[in-house]
Parts: sequence; C-alpha cells; structure tokens
Amino acid sequence: MNDGSYAVAEDGESHMVPADYPHRADSSGGSPPATPAPRPVGDAASVSARLVAARLSLGLEASDVAVRTRVTLRHIEALEAGNYSAMPGRPYAIGFARAYARAVGLPDAEVAEAVRAELEGAVRRHEPRVVNQFEVGDPAKTPSRLLGWLALVLVGALLAMGGIFWRSYYAPAVPLPALTNDVSRTAPTTTKRSAPRPSDGPVVFTALEEGIWVKFYDGQGKQLMQKQLAKGETYTVPQDVTGTRLWTGRPDALSITIGGRLVPPLADAEKVIKDIPVDSASLQARPRPAPSALPAPEGR
Repeated sequence: MNDGSYAVAEDGESHMVPADYPHRADSSGGSPPATPAPRPVGDAASVSARLVAARLSLGLEASDVAVRTRVTLRHIEALEAGNYSAMPGRPYAIGFARAYARAVGLPDAEVAEAVRAELEGAVRRHEPRVVNQFEVGDPAKTPSRLLGWLALVLVGALLAMGGIFWRSYYAPAVPLPALTNDVSRTAPTTTKRSAPRPSDGPVVFTALEEGIWVKFYDGQGKQLMQKQLAKGETYTVPQDVTGTRLWTGRPDALSITIGGRLVPPLADAEKVIKDIPVDSASLQARPRPAPSALPAPEGR
C-alpha cells in the first residue's frame, strides 16, 4: 500500500523505504532538521527550485529521492533541472513531480498544478502558415516563358505517347476489307446441290402379303437368303455383295425402296422372275416391267 512516501519508477524498480526515512539522524547523531513550511504556488521560484530547496533542507541526495519515489535517478535530475523534455511524456512529468513533492514534504497537488502551468507555458505556438496565392498581375508570381514552353512540350509528348499506345493496342494489325466491294466479284459461287439419288442408300424389300417366297443370291449363284417372308417382313440387300439377284413368283407383292425412297415394283402381276439384278444401279436403270401371264413355280 502506497502511504505517500514513495512512487512507482518508470523502469519498474521496487525499493522498500522505512516510514521514518525523512526523520533519520545525521552522521553526528543529532536530531533531524525541522521540516520547512511549504511555499505557496504563486511564489516566483520555479517548481524545480522549490523541489531542490526542500530536498536540501532535509539533508537528502537526489538518489535518496529516487529510492523513496521509485523514480529513476535520471528523471529526478531532469525534474530538478526543469528539463521536462527528458520525460517520457506530460503525464509522467506531472506524476514524477507529485511523487517528489510527497517525498520532501511539499503539497503534491499544488506542485502538480505548478508543473502543469509550466508545461502549458512552455508549449511553442506555431505561427500560421502563409500561403502565396497566384496572382496574374504580379510579375514575381507569374510563371516564366520557359516554364510555359516546357509544360507545353510535356503535354505534347504525353499526347503522342497516348496515341502510339492506342494504335498499338486497339488498332487492328491488318486492314479491314472494304464494305462497298463489287458484289459480283466478291460473292462466293454456290453450287446447287442435287437431291440425293435413291442409289445412295440401301435396297430394302418388304413383303406386302403373307408367305411371299424369295431367294437372293450373288452373281456366282451363292445363296444369300431364301425363305417365305411374312407380311411386313423386310430384307436388306447387302451393299458389299456384287451382282445380287432375285428369284420369286410374287414380284407384285414386294415393295422396293432405295435409300428410303419407293421405286416401282419388279412386276405388276403374279409371275415367276429369276436372275433379276436387284442392286441399286440395276433397279434404277431397268424399264418398267410389263404384265406377264407366266404361272408361278410349283415346287420351290
């Protein structure tokens, strides 16, 4: 508990001081000197002079005050010299002075107020800054002709650099084609695509009735397929076989498509046909068949 006989030093050092330290005897063993009466704050003497006078009247050294107040010796010496700029800050200067006053028996509140007044009086007031405004009629404040030319050249250089940058960054690298070219010369030639021919697709036979007998074979006579087709059943002629031929007795009951397009049947009536080429080219090149009265084959 702080009873007013010491203060906390800035560097954190802690020293215990006896309560009767201010009344210690001198070296000769005599009684301690009497404590002088405090001087009023309005006295002409400075705070530092009052503190030093009070310390000397008690027969103390500056180091003794540092021990009592726990304030570093260099700050005690700065306070006695009135050098407040050596303090860490304004609150430290007032606090150190208050602790010093309590240690030597002076009224700490009055001493703190005196230090505060000295600090406020020591603050240097800055003079208002004079701003020299430009006046056209004042030759001393008018820019020289050389400065004007230099500014003009600088602006021109900036504009030129901006133009170069714009051309290199935004302008196209190659010239764009004209919008008013001769249409007859520049219009691309388009070729009319002809409709797809039936020969471009596969040949498909579809039975229109039940039990239509058919036999498909290649040009060498090798059988590809032989059966009775049910109604709606289809057979696709292999495109990788050369010279595919057909043998049937009901060509009128067979529907033929080439590439999905319907072509005329092989006959309009019931009759036997044999060795009829049924590849796409042959079917498209043949004439339309005429009706025939040939009977259908009996054993198949």
